[in-house]
Amino acid sequence: VLWCVSVISFISGQMTDLIYTEKELVQSLKEYIQAEEAKIAAVKSWADKLDMLTQASTADPEGYLAHPVNAYKLVKRLNTVWSELESLVLQDPSDGFISNISVHRQHFPDEEDEKGAAKALMRLQDTYRLDSESFSKGKLPGVRYSALLTVDDCFDMGKTAYNDADYYHAVLWMQQALRQLDAGEEAIVSKVDLLDYLSYSVYQMGDLPRAIELTRRMVALDPTHERAGGNLRYFERLLSKELRESEKSKPEPSMEKPIDLSTYERPRDYLPERETYEALCRGEGVNLTPKRRSRLFCRYQNGNRNPRLLLAPMMEEDEWDSPHIVRFLDALSDAEMEKIKELAKPRLARATVRDPKSGVLTTANYRVSKSAWLEEDIDPVITRVSQRIEDLTGLTVDTAELLQVANYGVGGQYEPHYDFSRKDEPDAFKSLGTGNRVATYLNYMSDVEAGGATVFPDFGAAIWPRKGTAVFWYNLFRSGEGDYRTRHAACPVLVGSKWVANKWIHERGQEFRRPCGLTEVD
Repeated sequence: VLWCVSVISFISGQMTDLIYTEKELVQSLKEYIQAEEAKIAAVKSWADKLDMLTQASTADPEGYLAHPVNAYKLVKRLNTVWSELESLVLQDPSDGFISNISVHRQHFPDEEDEKGAAKALMRLQDTYRLDSESFSKGKLPGVRYSALLTVDDCFDMGKTAYNDADYYHAVLWMQQALRQLDAGEEAIVSKVDLLDYLSYSVYQMGDLPRAIELTRRMVALDPTHERAGGNLRYFERLLSKELRESEKSKPEPSMEKPIDLSTYERPRDYLPERETYEALCRGEGVNLTPKRRSRLFCRYQNGNRNPRLLLAPMMEEDEWDSPHIVRFLDALSDAEMEKIKELAKPRLARATVRDPKSGVLTTANYRVSKSAWLEEDIDPVITRVSQRIEDLTGLTVDTAELLQVANYGVGGQYEPHYDFSRKDEPDAFKSLGTGNRVATYLNYMSDVEAGGATVFPDFGAAIWPRKGTAVFWYNLFRSGEGDYRTRHAACPVLVGSKWVANKWIHERGQEFRRPCGLTEVD
């Protein structure tokens, strides 16, 4: 499936703000109820439910939002439920409540945000091979809070996929909604509507026998349904034609067993290493053999006797032998990380990538995060961090890019990419006048409960986030040729929020710090 992702416009910090906004709205709503209780019984019922929910969420907002289902449902509530509440209140206006919600509405998620949140869950479902029931029941690794999806939540997830002609995910979520409805759970959506969407989606996946069985169930429930009878006759004609052409004497047996992840093949998409990439994200297929492991060491790094590191050398660990990837421990203090986040939050915007043809920065569906660029002189912490990077790597940062801070919230990812410019995009960094990106220095500023690894599909490495550490590798050989093995990806965050701070170091100024080699792969 080609992911035409509507990226969520809210990072974890902003989502936390929405938690408190929702709490304030609940309070405002309760005050209105006290004044007009007799007229708004339906609104009061909603308020009680939301009050209980926000009490749990505001007790530990970040922990609560670490569960992607909670983040999705928060976006959904603010886009859908509160709009419905506003309509109810407007039937008998209350100036206090309306003015309050009007002030906050400009910061609410919109329909595109809700759609993006739903697609984020589907992306996690694919990458980590989680069935719809796991999400619906909140059975995710590393979660601290219970979060359930109702029949109507699952239906809305399926409808999001259906409207994008993504019938694979539409089937998975409509099936889960039907399963919960059959189990006796109450819902607004009717079983007929569910069967309508599910049967057509199953047909689109090429499963005519199951489509017929589902449509027969729909006809039995509502013989007058405007499409059911016609669809059933159409499906039966198609199946008969297929049977004649294949010379089968009898129809296939009905497929009554539940649909799961293995029932239908997931459609292939534009990414050639999709399976390898996602396997590494799950911790599978890592090629760290005993022989390779024997080449990895740890040491104290003093930056070639750099005065700033002589008395307090940095602990350094080898993460991979070739290409050489190292991790620096205690690369950032807690105070530094909090300051960097504080500086970045008001500047965060949708992350962009450079178009390989035009060289222009643009948004892309395969990069789901928000980022900010911090100038050196914005705060002494940024200057200090840049100096530390220079001391540890031995490379000048005078020609490096600004420190880029990125936040990956629910489903946040960056699919496999190169940090350096290839021969087919020679002008990628021409405007900077500092040459290509010779090296990448990546600070991890948060632990991630599940997911969020940095993976290298070419040679099967997975680097897991550890708060306060930093990883470093060279993107170019000493000859200046790109090391194509360094194609890497930021795996989707399954549970938690991932904060990183990148420093891309460029060629200019490194002539005597990292002299050129004599061969292409030096």
